[in-house]
Amino acid sequence: MSTQKVIAVVGCGRIAKAAHFPAFANIENLRVKYACDLILEKAEAMKEKYPDLVEQTVTDYQIALADPEVEAVYVLTPNYAHYTVTMDALRAGKHVFCEKPITVNYALSCEMAEEANRQGKMLNIGVCNRYHKSVEMLEEMNREGKFGKLYHVYCSFRAFRSIPGLGGAFTTKSQSGGGVLIDWGVHYLDLILYVLGGVKLQTLTCDAYCEMAKDMKSYKYKSMWAEDTADVENGTNDVDDLVSGYIRTDKASISFNGAWAQNINKKDTFIDFMGDKGGARLTYCGKFEFYNGETLETVAPEYDIPDMYLREDSAFLESIESGVKNRNHIENILESAKLLDCLYRSAEQRKEVCLK
Repeated sequence: MSTQKVIAVVGCGRIAKAAHFPAFANIENLRVKYACDLILEKAEAMKEKYPDLVEQTVTDYQIALADPEVEAVYVLTPNYAHYTVTMDALRAGKHVFCEKPITVNYALSCEMAEEANRQGKMLNIGVCNRYHKSVEMLEEMNREGKFGKLYHVYCSFRAFRSIPGLGGAFTTKSQSGGGVLIDWGVHYLDLILYVLGGVKLQTLTCDAYCEMAKDMKSYKYKSMWAEDTADVENGTNDVDDLVSGYIRTDKASISFNGAWAQNINKKDTFIDFMGDKGGARLTYCGKFEFYNGETLETVAPEYDIPDMYLREDSAFLESIESGVKNRNHIENILESAKLLDCLYRSAEQRKEVCLK
């Protein structure tokens, strides 16, 4: 990045703390002029940890939007706020990086894309796996024909009793847009669409269940992430904790099983790519093995995995400078948002959805 970029960060919670601020600290010529959070202590914690990076802390993001020096805004809030903050930032003339999912439904996601186009600003979405080295390698192998005909992909994102922040925003559909499918499934399904490359959705079916914590007070667990947001006394749990589905595209079929919570104490987080010449199993956020159907060899490539968040954030800032839309531009992510919406529609209607 040849010229200095001045940004504001709206939302200083988990993903900001765990992923983006550590990445920002390793990007040259970057200033975080504002760290903003409704809970000021969260923003101040980022300034305390990164005193040479963060300049000011505020609770009102409109202060950052009114500053002409701020060129781009990172929207790292809970799902329900993505739309409002992103639209405000675009209308204020800022480029925007918005964490996944785009927002709580496909219609609003399309509005965000239209606004970015209207304003002539970059709008990238944080589907970070597109910058994971393993995913890049699999996408390249598919383009080069290493799988032969890649005809089916299966993915599993299942865990034992790990509903996050029970009763809070994570389990309140009006705030999150959904449960395990929109939280975990979006990553798996988006990276599958990316590896397949330019697929057209045809038909799909999905079942979604909210069974494990219907009585939130009696729900048992060993650990709960985002427990500080839980509210089992007065909160809501109306989202999916388990999903299963089947998708047909013009290139390959996709099947999946996902669970925040299941009564099987095994964690299965992998994706199988099945071709007529070879196949691969990707351990989510890890490496893969390639199974050569012609030599019957199992190949475990050796490679380093750079920080995908650093690569993702660097690519966004570079795209602002170059004007070239990259793989995480919203126009390239809308198909994933449409897929999620249609899967939820299928589950609600309990019937197959046709997209031809």
